Amino acid sequence: MYKSYHKKLVASTLLASVVFLGTACNASNDTKKVAKSEVKAVAVKMDTTGFDKRVVDAVGPANALVSDTVKKTYGYNGKLVIDGGVTYPIVNGKTGAYYVDPEAHTTAFNKGKTATANEQKAWDIDVMPDGTGLPEGSGSVEEGDDLYEEKCQQCHGDFGAGNGLYPKLTMGNAYEEQKTLKNQRTHPDDDGPKRAFGSYWPYASTLWWYIKTGMPHQAPMSLTTDEVYALSAYIMSINELTIDGEELDDEYVLDRKKFLKLVMPNVDGFEPKINGPKGEDNAREYFNNPLNYGNGVRCMKDCFEGAPVVQKIKHAISDFTPSLNSAKTLPKVKADVKPAGPGKADYEAACAVCHATDAMGAPAVGNKKAWAATLKKGIDKVYDNAINGVNGMPPRGGSSYDDAKMKQVIDYMVGASK
Repeated sequence: MYKSYHKKLVASTLLASVVFLGTACNASNDTKKVAKSEVKAVAVKMDTTGFDKRVVDAVGPANALVSDTVKKTYGYNGKLVIDGGVTYPIVNGKTGAYYVDPEAHTTAFNKGKTATANEQKAWDIDVMPDGTGLPEGSGSVEEGDDLYEEKCQQCHGDFGAGNGLYPKLTMGNAYEEQKTLKNQRTHPDDDGPKRAFGSYWPYASTLWWYIKTGMPHQAPMSLTTDEVYALSAYIMSINELTIDGEELDDEYVLDRKKFLKLVMPNVDGFEPKINGPKGEDNAREYFNNPLNYGNGVRCMKDCFEGAPVVQKIKHAISDFTPSLNSAKTLPKVKADVKPAGPGKADYEAACAVCHATDAMGAPAVGNKKAWAATLKKGIDKVYDNAINGVNGMPPRGGSSYDDAKMKQVIDYMVGASK
């Protein structure tokens, strides 16, 4: 959640909680019975486990309401879930007003096998803000500039300025652009916040991880550790970031030690704080307090006194040229328009990202010359390349399409390029 810099205008709410326990509720042989009249629809105080304190006092600690089997199987600890919601216990075969499937809550999962230490290590490729997962290595800004021109520029534009479909990597000096995050469009001509890596991201570790595991798009995991350091250094440089007060010029060499010293301008711009051993508890505490994101308390029924106040736009933009069309009817389909053949939808879902333009080095749909050259080896070879992969293109374009669907996609691309 991005931190708000302005007073929150949210209508106040009144908490009303109705707990239906029937005439009695037994969690164990020594559980105290609670009559309906003892639990009324009034504001309640939540205890540390997230349950109505009066109910806990009446029927025992929340953990006592959950069977030992469920605790063992699911690691239940009676705490609120991360987003602040309540974990409801199983009482008389129900969670709240709903019955549960006993087998689903008492049968342990037994599919597959426990991953070995080496398997877990191979899968764990996260890079964390504290340096966990960040390997030793180094690369200079100048090396990163050359790599960027070779592998990144076609999508992200000159100097990270963006290129249509793909995001900008910089909008100038990150320290100055970070200040724009407080901007609000309260007037028609106001500039809004500018969000790019340097001004918006709280931690540079995400940049390193994303480049290493996902870039370049057509060949992820192909860059060496040193190349990733070099590209990171270049991107930091074009954002005019500093490390220990030092600007990153062309000769600057970024390594692990220096990388971990970088403090991003917007490091404190998000809440709650989720890093560190207390991260989960911080999130629980934050989301369990409605004053952090509203102006009242949790409410499910009879939340307002009187009519709710609706916040309206004060400075609406209306002078559009041409004027906006509010008609909701669908355009008429011409009788002579042929419906799109099979393969178009699948192409748009999985293949257009590379074949919509020439930027990725793949033949673009609609480019007759490029497809004529591609088809010289015959349509069967084109099918084979699409299914099994060729050069920078992964098998099936990275999709899960079967052979028949891939051939439909190819037929559509060829037909649209004649």
